[in-house]
Amino acid sequence: MCQDRSMTALAMGANTTLPASSGEVVISHREGAGIDVNLTSFLVAADGRVRSDADMVFFNQPAGENGSAQYHAPAKQGGEVVHRLTFDLARVPAGVEKIVVALTEDAGGGFAAVSGLAAEVRAGGSSIELSPVPRFTTEKGIMVAEVYLRNAQHKVRANWQGFASGLAGLATTHGVDIEEPAAPAAPPPPPPVSTAKAPPPAAPAPAGGISFQKVSGNVNLKKGDKPVIMEKTALIRASVTWRSGTDYDVYALVMTSDGKQVDVATFGAQGVPAMPNYGNGAVKHLGDVKGSKRSSEETEIVEIRLRPDIVAVVPVAYSAQSNGTGSFSRFKVSLQIDNGAGTRVELSADNANNDDKIYTCVPGIIRNTEQGVVIEPLELYSDRRSEKRPKLKMGSNGEVTVIMDAGPRNKFK
Repeated sequence: MCQDRSMTALAMGANTTLPASSGEVVISHREGAGIDVNLTSFLVAADGRVRSDADMVFFNQPAGENGSAQYHAPAKQGGEVVHRLTFDLARVPAGVEKIVVALTEDAGGGFAAVSGLAAEVRAGGSSIELSPVPRFTTEKGIMVAEVYLRNAQHKVRANWQGFASGLAGLATTHGVDIEEPAAPAAPPPPPPVSTAKAPPPAAPAPAGGISFQKVSGNVNLKKGDKPVIMEKTALIRASVTWRSGTDYDVYALVMTSDGKQVDVATFGAQGVPAMPNYGNGAVKHLGDVKGSKRSSEETEIVEIRLRPDIVAVVPVAYSAQSNGTGSFSRFKVSLQIDNGAGTRVELSADNANNDDKIYTCVPGIIRNTEQGVVIEPLELYSDRRSEKRPKLKMGSNGEVTVIMDAGPRNKFK
């Protein structure tokens, strides 16, 4: 990667402004036998979907409308393969909100076999490194970055979201129609063994006997809305985002099937040590983010792999006195839950007041069920000046509830 220009680093999930409307996204990795990495971009509307198949820019369709995005064939440089997409946000057509830049690897073992993966965005003589790069395992597709125009500012967001599927899955997620191969002719049915009609199989009962709306795409929930259910995937990513200007900290409470609560956090509480990783990655905090003047938003991420012994996960946003407090209303705290398969549910703290002395917010709860991932908006707040953590309680029916200010006192950092 080029190192001869001013360079800043952008953490995963964070965004920052670009000094110019045009530039390029440059992604590199080491060469490897049997690896076939390809760059693809999508010109998407506010719902995260293309207007038509013409908004997919890749090797077979290298130019976006009005010259807004341009695919460049990969080049080999000193043992590395370099991929480039040039963009001009001043040329983005009406109805398009952002350009999503992605990678796919469908030929070999996916991105577990790709080493030295790095990315940067170059614009106006500056370079923005998209870091850190997570370790990928079974993923065959990655949404690397987004470039977009927001409030008259040209911006970039570091994404690094992995998908188990490759190009077909990414295309479908962004609304591109993929032609499926014709199905082979079905064999003739066997002769009936009885003239009596068998009853249809019973549908599985919804979790807890309650029917939830199954959702896909981008969904916004607020306090008072009914819970929704989304497809369960191998990796669920819960991200808490807020406006820059204060230093919130994020942690997660985990309820296990034996009725125990586990706190996953980068800092401790009275009688509870700091433990950012539970169950060998079953619930994992990706690291504390310090307030940055270079980014207009901050994000901390908790990765969730819903094993059968995990009943529920509750992400918590906390503003410690020692960090310099800030209200949840003024800094627009929100929780995003993404299954990496095209569904993203956002819960915003719309009902918060401007009281700087309220330190803890629980936007919602994530429940693990056989039918899928149930997401319920809660938007609960601690008592004024309380530094105590919430506590989880599991009833005799397996239902998990959140009790505010009932846990141990956080340790100041």
